[in-house]
Amino acid sequence: MGYTFNDKKEFDIIAIGRACIDLNAIEYNRPMEDTMTFSKYVGGSPANIAIGASKLGLKAGFIGKLSDDQHGRFIKRYMQGVGIDGSNMVFDKEGHKTGLAFTEILSPEECSILMYREDVADLYLTPSEVNDEYIKKAKVLLVSGTALAKSPSREAVIKAVNAARKDNVKVVFELDYRPYTWQSLEETAVYYSLIAEQADIVIGTRDEFDVMENTKDGKNEETIRYLFSHQADLVVIKHGVKGSYAYTKSGELYRAQAYKTKVLKTFGAGDSYASAFLYALISGKDIETALKYGSASASIVVSKHSSSEAMPTVEEIEALIKKNEKVEV
Repeated sequence: MGYTFNDKKEFDIIAIGRACIDLNAIEYNRPMEDTMTFSKYVGGSPANIAIGASKLGLKAGFIGKLSDDQHGRFIKRYMQGVGIDGSNMVFDKEGHKTGLAFTEILSPEECSILMYREDVADLYLTPSEVNDEYIKKAKVLLVSGTALAKSPSREAVIKAVNAARKDNVKVVFELDYRPYTWQSLEETAVYYSLIAEQADIVIGTRDEFDVMENTKDGKNEETIRYLFSHQADLVVIKHGVKGSYAYTKSGELYRAQAYKTKVLKTFGAGDSYASAFLYALISGKDIETALKYGSASASIVVSKHSSSEAMPTVEEIEALIKKNEKVEV
């Protein structure tokens, strides 16, 4: 079974929200206290998804607020360099800075991220800086959860979702839960539910859905019953090494295994999963195939040093899927 989009749209996907800087430790297997060298990449979930989608060949755009300094210019230049439309990236004129994420790679299982997210530029995107006409040009509006953490960014996202709803633009909500950005679980659940109820496709880990529902040990059946009583007609729930599941409103269930790989670090998997999953869906592939693309892409990115720079090509994804299908036989 496939998924239909409005093919008359100019953009395949427009993402809104966070774009920041990742500083990934070059030295593996040591604590950050002893790490002296880092490599700089563009980061932030919606930025990474837009980058991944663009590298796979989709026409992507981005709505977000960048710091008016060297970091902001680096982000815009990099994203435009991989083919993303930058016409709706705005520069902050009030001195807010770019968010920074320092990563520590102690071992493949032990990776930590030290975040600098105080008063960051991306959370100052205002509703007046969201152009309804731009959003109407997209097949998909990609929203990620972190942009809902503070005003005025949350209102900007709500405005964007409302614009998408009015003009046959599919809303995809990637839960992207980052606890350090939020005041409380109750607050998170309020805003996550608000957007999830208006989204056509919702993607997240089982733990992230628990946050959305403000519950512990939530069941997939309860989650889909809740979401399918609203706008959603496709829900993807990821269970780490156990693989991922896609549920459709019409009652189908699809599952994809997690592909084995030599894991270097644990971050970046979710963004690469979403970009490849959406690429496959928008390209007309069926849901089961899209799940395989997502799983394969995530597997490739966790085996490499960066998140954005490591986003794979279609050929790499298809080669990994093919290799694993041979093993299964």
